[in-house]
Amino acid sequence: MTGVPPGPCGDHPVDTRSRALPLRHVLTLPTMGSAVRIARETTEQVLAEWGINGRHPSVGPALLILSELVTNSVRHAAGLSPTVTVMYAAGADTFAFAVHDRHPYRPPLLSAGTAAGATGLGTVMELTLGLGGSAVVRGDADGKGKSIWITLPL
Repeated sequence: MTGVPPGPCGDHPVDTRSRALPLRHVLTLPTMGSAVRIARETTEQVLAEWGINGRHPSVGPALLILSELVTNSVRHAAGLSPTVTVMYAAGADTFAFAVHDRHPYRPPLLSAGTAAGATGLGTVMELTLGLGGSAVVRGDADGKGKSIWITLPL
């Protein structure tokens, strides 16, 4: 993960594109089922505080994408990652967020229409690309965790 600076929590990588986004928020939760609801509610609150209209066409899909990524961390990473961290960043025309856990597996982000298109990550990619956004998986420097960054236009 050369060239990716530490994130707002010190050990979480930051997607270099999000560094230019002036609005930031970090949420760390226990990796348990309630994390999905809390992360979604926090996202709605953060967007409202930042003046981003909840009816913007990217907001509903962003909430679904976030819910899927946090659900994946809860289902697949809880054994190795006691917490899941959601990092948010926004600017005038961009909303970016990442879900970070300390499980080493870095899932491939396949485009919709592939064999994995029917999976949760297939849905994540279909929604992200359909909105003109991007997705990237960034591994932690020590190889023992990862963040999945989603960047969407506003």
